Amino acid sequence: MAKAKKIAVSVVVTLLILLLVAVIVVYAIFHNEIKTINSLEKVDEYGFYTMEYYGDYGFDEFLKSGAASDAEVGEYAVKYLMKGLPIDYSLPDLSDNACSTFNAQTPDGKKIYGRNMDLTYAPSILVKTTPDNGYKSFSIINIGFIGYDENNLPDTFKKKILTLSAPYIPADGMNEKGLSVAILLVSYEKPTAQDTGKTPLNTTAAIRLILDKAATVDEAIALLEQYDMNSSANSCFHFQIADAQGNSAVVEYVDNKMSVLRSDKPYQACTNFFLTPGPKYNLGKGQDRYETLMDILTKKNGIMTQKQAMEALKAASQPMHLEKKDGKIHGTQWSVVYNLDDLTADVALGCNYNKVYSYSLME
Repeated sequence: MAKAKKIAVSVVVTLLILLLVAVIVVYAIFHNEIKTINSLEKVDEYGFYTMEYYGDYGFDEFLKSGAASDAEVGEYAVKYLMKGLPIDYSLPDLSDNACSTFNAQTPDGKKIYGRNMDLTYAPSILVKTTPDNGYKSFSIINIGFIGYDENNLPDTFKKKILTLSAPYIPADGMNEKGLSVAILLVSYEKPTAQDTGKTPLNTTAAIRLILDKAATVDEAIALLEQYDMNSSANSCFHFQIADAQGNSAVVEYVDNKMSVLRSDKPYQACTNFFLTPGPKYNLGKGQDRYETLMDILTKKNGIMTQKQAMEALKAASQPMHLEKKDGKIHGTQWSVVYNLDDLTADVALGCNYNKVYSYSLME
C-alpha cells in the first residue's frame, strides 16, 4: 500500500512538473502576444478599443518578400504573429467606402491632420506599436476586416486573438516623427496591380511601411517608389501623407502608374476621386465632401484649432443611415485629428462629436 501511494505521489509530481514546463514553454513563446492581448481595452460601447502591441511583429522580415494580396498578408500573419494558429484574413469589397482627409495647422503653428473613415459599421482599435527597427506610432484598425462586427466583438481572451494581426491592417495613423497617413478609396476604378518586378506590397502594409520607416513626406514617397503597389479589398486607393514640417502630398495610382500631387498652399484635402490631371481626373465620388473641406480650409487659410478641425470633419461626415441595398448601417465610423507636433490623437466615434477621446503617443 505504501509503495503504491509513493508511486501515485511520484506520478502526480511528474505530471505537475510537466504541466509547469508546458506553461513555461507556452509563456516563453507567446509572452508578448499574451501581454498584447491583455492590453486590449474597450473604451466605448460603439465598439472602440485601445491596444499596445508588445514585441516585434516581423515587419522587416515581411518586407523581404512582401505580399501582392490580402491573402498573402494573412498567410504571413498566421506564420509569424499567430504562430500557426488559424486566422481568417479576407478584407471585404470596399466599393462603397467613402473617406475624407485634410492637413492644416493651428494658430500657434502646430501641424494637424484630420481623417473621416466612412464605411459600414466597423469596430475599431487604436493600436500603439513600438517596432524593434522603426518608429513608434498610433494607427487605427478597422477590425471588421478580420471578421469582427456588432455581434462578434473581441470581448473574451479567445475572441481577442485575431487582433494580433492589427499591425498589418492599419487604415490611418501617425508616428513619433509627426508623419501621418491614411488610405482612401478611389471609387469606380479597377484595383491597382503594379507588376514591374519590384517587391509587391498591399495597401494596408504600405501604411505600416510609411508609419514604421518614414519621418517626412519625401521619405514616404521614396519608400513607396521601391515597391509594386497592389490594392487591398478588391478596391482602388490613394493616400494622403502629411508631416510635422508642413508638407503634404496625395499619392495615387492612375492606370498603375504612381502620381504624386503636392499643394502650393499650407493645406490639402482628399476624398474619393482622382486628383491627377488627365483623362481620369475627377473619376470617383466625394466631390461634395472635398468642396466642403476646401471651402473651410480656404476661408481659414488652413489655420484652425483642433476643435475646429474636428468640426470640419463633422461638416464632411456621412450621417449614420440604413443602406437599403445591403440592410447595413453606414456612415462615418471614426473621425480623428492627429497633432503632428504634440503627437496626440483626438477620436470621435459614429458621428458622436459630443464625446471626443484624446490620446498621447509618447505617454
